[in-house]
Amino acid sequence: MEKELGASPSAATGQVTEAWARIRGRLREEVGEVEYRSWLRQMTLSAIEGEEAVILLPTRFLRDWVRGHYGDRLRSLWVAENLGVRRVDIRVAPELRAPEPEAAMADGQANGQAGGLAGAAPVARPQQATLALAEPLSSPPRAESRAESRNDWAAPLDPRFTFESFVVGKPNEFAHACARRVAEKPASPGFNPLFLYGGVGLGKTHLMHAIAWAISFNGQRNVAYMSAEKFMYRFIAALRAQSTMEFKESLRSVDVLMIDDLQFLIGKDNTQEEFFHTFNALVDAGKQIVVSADKSPSDLSGLEDRLRTRLGCGMVADIHATTYELRISILQAKAQGADVEVPPRVLEFLAHKITSNVRELEGALNRLIAHANLFGRPITLESAQEVLHDILRAHDRRVTIEEIQRKVAEHYNIRLTDMSSARRARNVARPRQVAMYLAKQLTSRSLPEIGRRFGNRDHTTVMHAVSRVAELMQADSTFAEDVELLRRMLEN
Repeated sequence: MEKELGASPSAATGQVTEAWARIRGRLREEVGEVEYRSWLRQMTLSAIEGEEAVILLPTRFLRDWVRGHYGDRLRSLWVAENLGVRRVDIRVAPELRAPEPEAAMADGQANGQAGGLAGAAPVARPQQATLALAEPLSSPPRAESRAESRNDWAAPLDPRFTFESFVVGKPNEFAHACARRVAEKPASPGFNPLFLYGGVGLGKTHLMHAIAWAISFNGQRNVAYMSAEKFMYRFIAALRAQSTMEFKESLRSVDVLMIDDLQFLIGKDNTQEEFFHTFNALVDAGKQIVVSADKSPSDLSGLEDRLRTRLGCGMVADIHATTYELRISILQAKAQGADVEVPPRVLEFLAHKITSNVRELEGALNRLIAHANLFGRPITLESAQEVLHDILRAHDRRVTIEEIQRKVAEHYNIRLTDMSSARRARNVARPRQVAMYLAKQLTSRSLPEIGRRFGNRDHTTVMHAVSRVAELMQADSTFAEDVELLRRMLEN
C-alpha cells in the first residue's frame, strides 16, 4: 500500500506528516544547526510505500552523503514512530529546491497540512539573503536566461567545509580557535583582520568556508567570500565598464569580507591599492576582514609595505604541516563515512606515506574507496599499494648518502669524518659498512659513486660491505633489528 503525501488531508497523512516533523526535529537536535542546514534540511518525504519511507534529495552528492552518514539513524527514528516503516529509501529528485528551514515540519510543529513535503511550492533559502555575493553549492541551478542577472561576485561555499567537519590537531589548533572566535564575535578587538597562512592543502580554505557558514547561520550579516584572483578580475571588469563606484559600494556594503590566496595580488599594484582602500574602509566601519595566504604578511615580499603592515596588525595564525597523529585522525574521520571497511593498517600506511598535504591524503583514500566500490573488492594493504602506486612513488623520500652517513654516525656515536677516513678499527669499520649497505639499498647511486662518497674507496670495497652486512643480518637478529631501525628512521 502506498501513501501519497501532499494530497487531500486525511488522518493517515496527518499522522505521517507529524511523524516526519518529529524525526526532522530530533535530527536537528542531535547533529546541531550548522550540520543540519548543510546536509539534512533539503530532505523531502515523498511517500510511504509499504514498510519503506521514500525520502528525496536534489543531488546525488547529497543523497550519497545522507545515505552514508544518516541512513541508519533515519531508519531507527522511523521505526521508533511505530508507523510500520522498517526501511528508508533515499532517492534523487533534481527538480527539488531547498525547503524553508523554518517550515512547520522542520520545527516539529505539524499543522495538519503537507507543507514542506512533496507537492509544496519551492521557497527561497534565507541564507541566500544573508550570504551576500556567496551562493551555496547545494543551491539549484538557475535558468540560463537568468544567468547574467545573478550576482556572481564571490565563490560558492562548500557545504562540506564546516567547523564540525574540521579535524583539529596540534598543527592547526590555534588557527581553528581564532577562526571560531571570529565566527562567534566578528570584528572583535585584536582579531580584525584575521590572517591565516600555511602551505597548500593544510586547511586554510576549509576554515574560511567554516567561518562564512557559521556567521551566516548565527546572525543577519552579509558575508562575501572570494579568491584574490576573483577580486582582481572583478576590479578590472569594473574599470573597463567604468563602474568602479558600483564596485566599491558593493564591497563596502558587506559585513564580512573574506579573501583567499592573497599572494595572487603580488605584483598587481593597482589591485593592491584598491584592496588597501577597501580594507581600510571596512575596518574603520567595524566590519570583519579575513584573509589567507601561503606565507605570513612579513614574508609576502611584493606586497606594498602599508598593506603588509595593516594585515599584520590583527591576528596572524599559521597552520603547520600535518603530524602523523593528525593525518591518522583525518583519515579515520573520513573512513567512518565510507560504505566499505578501511583496515587500520591501511590508514596507518597512508598517514606514513603521504605527508605533503591533507587534500592529497583525502584524495588517496577516496581513490581506494572508489576502487573497492567499483570492483567489489576489499581494501587491503596490497591493493592500496597497487591502486596508489603513482602517488606513493611521487612521495617516496629521496634519501641522500650524506643523510645516511650522518644518521649512522649519530646512531653508533662516531664522528661523521670517520665515514670517509682510513681508520679500520672495528667500532668505525662496522658502522661504515652499514652506511654503505643502506646507501646501496636506499639510493639509486652506483657502487663506484658510493665508494667515492666514502673516502674514494673502490667499488669492490662497497660490494664487500654490502655482502658482509647482509650475512651478519642473517646470523645476528639483534644486528638485523639495528639495521632495520636505521632504515625506518631514514625512510620516514
